[in-house]
Amino acid sequence: MEQLTPAKVTPADPPGGAAGEEEKRRALRKMKLVALSFLVGATLVFLLASWAQANGWPGWVGYVRAAAEAGMVGALADWFAVTALFRHPLGLKIPHTAIIPNKKDALGSSLGDFVGSNFLSEEVVRDKLKRVEIAKRLGGWLAEPDNAERVTSELATVVRAAVKVLRDEDVQAIMEQAVARRIIDKPWGPPLGKILQGVFADGAHHKLVDLMCDRGYEWVRDNHTTMLRVVSDRAPSWSPKFVDEMLADKVYGEVLSFVWAVKTDVNHPMRLALDKFLGEFAQDLQTNPDVMARAEQVKGQIVHHDEVQRLIGSAWSTAKEMLLTAAEDPSSELRRRVRLGLTSLGQRLITDDQLREKADGWVEGAAAYLVKNYSREITTIITDTVERWDAEETSRKIELQVGRDLQFIRINGTVVGALAGLVIYAVAELLF
Repeated sequence: MEQLTPAKVTPADPPGGAAGEEEKRRALRKMKLVALSFLVGATLVFLLASWAQANGWPGWVGYVRAAAEAGMVGALADWFAVTALFRHPLGLKIPHTAIIPNKKDALGSSLGDFVGSNFLSEEVVRDKLKRVEIAKRLGGWLAEPDNAERVTSELATVVRAAVKVLRDEDVQAIMEQAVARRIIDKPWGPPLGKILQGVFADGAHHKLVDLMCDRGYEWVRDNHTTMLRVVSDRAPSWSPKFVDEMLADKVYGEVLSFVWAVKTDVNHPMRLALDKFLGEFAQDLQTNPDVMARAEQVKGQIVHHDEVQRLIGSAWSTAKEMLLTAAEDPSSELRRRVRLGLTSLGQRLITDDQLREKADGWVEGAAAYLVKNYSREITTIITDTVERWDAEETSRKIELQVGRDLQFIRINGTVVGALAGLVIYAVAELLF
């Protein structure tokens, strides 16, 4: 079977796109011409000086010839060195030339190792983050209302995207299984009894009892006719009507007096009996099997009621609509609270030294954990990316980026070579 080889990837274009690349290409050509002009100039001077020396010109011509000759050598040597980085000079496959195309993978590996050793070590990362003071800078940035609004807007975008991506059926199933089902499967009696016991012990139910007594008194007071009709309807048929009315008035008066007493006297026996009953009921919900079983029956009736089932089924749809509405409305209460929370967090990060130290510690710890456990994976991104690049295209683009500056090496080689040749020739003349 034919073995597949990974496709070569062209390195990314430099910033500025095609226009920027063309501008750099023109600048590179211009600098190459300048460097070449130095070599041509040194060559012309060498030829003229050689002719003049051959025709008996004065001795200073030798100094010029020596400087031009050394300048030519320096220019050619540096041209060879610069060219050998990117290609074979004059197309000749001389050893150790075309270094970047031939050693691309090795250079990528070395670059990855260099980054891993010098930038992704735990000590370097911790020291850098400590000096940067991320928490303080973040606090100052978040404390600005415009920045807090910007973060809130980005969070709202993330929430909208996440909510729209989620399938309603999947979320609904999770809610039913992970939330509703767990609540339904657990017995309600003991926890409900414990809650009621705490409420009754604190006397928090007295306001509810007061409300019930008030409503009971008001109902009896406002339903005199109803009370009379009830008594009359249950009186014997042979009883005179005026007797029924007298008896009804008497009953109504007693009932009204009773509910008034219950309403106004916090120590009324009826209230005390109700407190006792509620306390015993809360205890029975936790310990009495019969009461607990009846609580489970009531729970089942409530849970399986059509309205409750519809409520559970529409919970996610309702929550989703609320989230989307709140996220899309810049003046919503949710976004307002998020903005205020972010601004408050920023202020605290500026003023609260303890919180700031904790935040810096969290950031340092997280970054140290990443570089300690995943530095190899991070540097592999560099090596793998470089390995996928096309060798010739990589060489061309690197030359495009740094070639203009490298031409100064050729220019400097010409100048320095000429000066060195002049000094060497002068010393030789003095000594010999």
